[in-house]
Amino acid sequence: MPVKEVVTDTESKMKKTLEVLQNDLKTIRTGRASTALVENIRADYYGTPTPLKQLATLAAPQADMIIIKPFDPASVKEIEKAIKTSDLSLAPIVDGKLIRINIPPLTEERRKQLVHQVRQIGEQAKIGVRNIRRDANKHLESEEKDKLITEDDLEKGNKQIDDLTKQYADKIDAAVKHKSDEIMLD
Repeated sequence: MPVKEVVTDTESKMKKTLEVLQNDLKTIRTGRASTALVENIRADYYGTPTPLKQLATLAAPQADMIIIKPFDPASVKEIEKAIKTSDLSLAPIVDGKLIRINIPPLTEERRKQLVHQVRQIGEQAKIGVRNIRRDANKHLESEEKDKLITEDDLEKGNKQIDDLTKQYADKIDAAVKHKSDEIMLD
């Protein structure tokens, strides 16, 4: 595999790692209501765990409330149960065919816990990016050992991969800082 393909493959893997981080950060609550907080909670729908975004219309009409309107009114109880058993510590209120979730304001201590959690998730993403770099460098070294690429190509490829790693680590840090600021300011 030429150096360019290895670098391109490495970048696409790092991009996926960043996307996963961003999706994980959406599920961590801030002081204001966001449908992203509950959209991936899985409720049992006729024996199949299904994300809420596929079972209902989600809306956040106010800064402190999420409204869930199931497409199938028979699934209200299962959705309520899924929200109660999630690790979000939210209390759903069933109102006929609707479910309302009041988002209480965060205490200072809880905000600090959430920021710590965000930093841990960010660190895991950085570890993932570094592992991708390690694998790519090993791949280039084995290609050079097998005489498929030159030593100069190896050095150039390693430099490009290191630059990508730094670029994605900076993007991860920026996403973590943005989410941490969002949690502390709301």
